[in-house]
Amino acid sequence: MGDPSGIGPEVAVAAFEAFGGRVGAHRLRLMGDPDVFRAFGAIPDQALCPTAKAKSHAPGRSDPDNALAILSAIEGAVRAASGGDAAAIVTAPIHKATLLQAGFGFPGHTEYLAHLTGAPRAVMMLVGGGLRVVPLTIHMPYAAVPEHITAPAILETANIVLDALHRDFRLTAPRLAVAGLNPHAGESGAIGREEQEIIAPAIAALRAQGHIVNGPMPPDTMFHLEARARYDAALCMYHDQALIPLKTLAFWDGVNVTLGLPIVRTSPDHGTAFDIAGKSRADSRSMMAAIRLAAEIADAGRN
Repeated sequence: MGDPSGIGPEVAVAAFEAFGGRVGAHRLRLMGDPDVFRAFGAIPDQALCPTAKAKSHAPGRSDPDNALAILSAIEGAVRAASGGDAAAIVTAPIHKATLLQAGFGFPGHTEYLAHLTGAPRAVMMLVGGGLRVVPLTIHMPYAAVPEHITAPAILETANIVLDALHRDFRLTAPRLAVAGLNPHAGESGAIGREEQEIIAPAIAALRAQGHIVNGPMPPDTMFHLEARARYDAALCMYHDQALIPLKTLAFWDGVNVTLGLPIVRTSPDHGTAFDIAGKSRADSRSMMAAIRLAAEIADAGRN
């Protein structure tokens, strides 16, 4: 359901109707407050998985009192997937500031899902426009980014990504590109030493494991068409380094995939969009793309 006052329920219902309640071999179910979904369409009872009721769902007015309903829907979906009752979950957008006001103790969806599933590390991959990108660091101030760029973090994240490319995306010999942190990938130490002291040694260790990994690459030259043809995914050092090129190429149909979980989870690559909620202006393409990709990953034999 996501935040009941955002566009999540609206695009979920629109996608459900566009797919006719089914994608491939998978029946679709809407998890959350039935009244929230039915504000946007006539959903049959058997397609609904009721969880805690929303206190309110006035479009565009996020309410901290809805935290229980929002989290109940997420937790119900995770239980269904963990117990084998669902092949995958597709989450609608939440508003982190609203949940934080209610005492939510996680930076975002990704971290909360790792907690619920017991995953030691969850990795966010964005897919769209022929591009797959992964930010090494996610929801943190940029001033804090350098201290979180470590060789163990790069190695652990890269191995999760490479494993997912092989298992979930059926690539027999996946290729990973790794971005530098600094302009020109540090210019041989003249514009920063993270590339020489941290990133390059981590890449060497990955190659020693038998992986196809290139970098550190200058971030400003690794996303043009010819460069993208030379790798299957890009590991970037911080949030916007990864998301700006992805959203430039696939603003309307990008998909967020969480790697490293024991369940399949995708989500549309957009937020709650309170400014257009309830105005019949929300675009469901990203939600539809997220549902398709979740089904594809599930069909790859992960569950």
